[in-house]
Amino acid sequence: MKNWRLNFILLLFLILGAAVIGRLVLIQVLKDDYYKALAQGQQKLFKTLKGERGSIFFKDGTILATNIKVKKTYVSPIEIENKEETAENLSMILSLEKSEIIEKINKENMFEEIKTGLTDFEVEELNKLKIPGVYITEESVRRYPQQFMASQVVGFLGGEGIGQYGVEGYYDDILQGKEILGKETMGVLAKGADIFLTLDYNIQYMAEKALEGAKKELNIEGGTIIVVEPDSGRILAMANYPNFDPNNYSEVTEFQAFQNSAVQKLYEPGSVFKVITMAGALDKDKINPQTSYVDTGQVKITEKYTITNYNRRAYGQQTMTEVLEKSINTGAVFAERQLGNEFFLDYVKRFGFFESTGIDLQGEVFSSNEELKKGYEINFATASFGQGIEVTPVQIIKAFCAIANGGRLINPHIVEKIINNGEIEEIKAEAERSSVISSKALSQLTAMMISAVENGFSKKAKVPGYYIAGKTGTSQISWSSLKVNKEGYSDKTWQSFIGFGPAYSAKFLILIKLDNPEANTAEYSAVPIFRELSKSIIDYLQIPPDYIE
Repeated sequence: MKNWRLNFILLLFLILGAAVIGRLVLIQVLKDDYYKALAQGQQKLFKTLKGERGSIFFKDGTILATNIKVKKTYVSPIEIENKEETAENLSMILSLEKSEIIEKINKENMFEEIKTGLTDFEVEELNKLKIPGVYITEESVRRYPQQFMASQVVGFLGGEGIGQYGVEGYYDDILQGKEILGKETMGVLAKGADIFLTLDYNIQYMAEKALEGAKKELNIEGGTIIVVEPDSGRILAMANYPNFDPNNYSEVTEFQAFQNSAVQKLYEPGSVFKVITMAGALDKDKINPQTSYVDTGQVKITEKYTITNYNRRAYGQQTMTEVLEKSINTGAVFAERQLGNEFFLDYVKRFGFFESTGIDLQGEVFSSNEELKKGYEINFATASFGQGIEVTPVQIIKAFCAIANGGRLINPHIVEKIINNGEIEEIKAEAERSSVISSKALSQLTAMMISAVENGFSKKAKVPGYYIAGKTGTSQISWSSLKVNKEGYSDKTWQSFIGFGPAYSAKFLILIKLDNPEANTAEYSAVPIFRELSKSIIDYLQIPPDYIE
């Protein structure tokens, strides 16, 4: 009897052990996908509690990104008694395809979301029916009231609650709400920081409209406009075409639309870079504005390479001022040769073209321009007039701010202030270098750029009553930039104009960059856009004139 009892207890343990092992095999092996789906469903609907995400504003307080409460409905398939009838009712109330709802109801997940953003009528009708297994909840969703406006600057909030691109991505950590745990707080939800940008709503609007006009009139493939305060580095406008609506980012088919061309796309700047070449040569006293040379229309670099001017034109004897006025390639090569390759490379570095600008936006790129550093004569020659050297628009802006503000190389920035838990942090950019070039060279260079607008190919940039300093740029687009496996350059162009005003006390600096406009050169595309935009900004900021005509 005694052995029988022991054997019975042992048998009972064996049966229980086999049942437990069998259950584990069922859950972890045979129905692994099922229970994984249940877990994912729960994780999707019941996220870790966080405080509300901070908002993003224009400088004047106009909202760019905020949160709104919306109602959504979801179903628990295992609780639904009559799937056909439930799907029919939901289809009628929510204006959804019945087949779409049936598909979700037939899944083995614990929960399935049916619709987000319910109207008051839909909520009322669902509450009336009280359908088993159908639930309504409220959640906070990110909304962008300005839609397409400044979209690449702002970025968007991804499906996992992580900021993507722009300010949303760069400042994600401080925008995120948090749960503060502690003995006294007991899990208090803290709101994320609010961010005020340097962007001026009205100037941003002007810039975006200018790009829309360029698409209509010039059929551009893309474009960027940046407006900045040269003294402070504050970005007043950063507009890109094409753009996107962050409220519907999931509908964007070309992910490149998310990229901010001002900071995330390289290009060859063309003749605007002649200003940088002249800056170095003037600073080293290798030339002055009246230094002259004889232009024969071409410069032979090696047996293989010859540099020519636009339309292969020869200008004869020309001064350095006239080189900027007429945008003469051979004149830029002359100035670079007077400066010397080593010093030229040093000034390219001084103006920040081998490093990022440090702007507070996600994903900034830059080129170290290794080909230029190899020291080949042809590379220095072409770089002197902006071909064969890669930059971003924001790098050009940073360099020209130093020319406009008296020589201070200052980092451009997009955030004005951050308000976190009642504390205000003002953002101010510090100058990296206080004297990129001498005041004498700056004065000469500014006068030369004014002459380019008053007397040269940039005449269409003139604003009555104001001295504007500026320079055009038209550069061929390489096949490699177009992702085509070919050497050399296509017949497409980047056309640009950069200018600041009033020239001797600059309140604004504007870069217009157009991708392959239907115009021969920047003189006929970017320059007129600059004039209209600068006139609007002068009126808006009420900048007093330099002289009365």
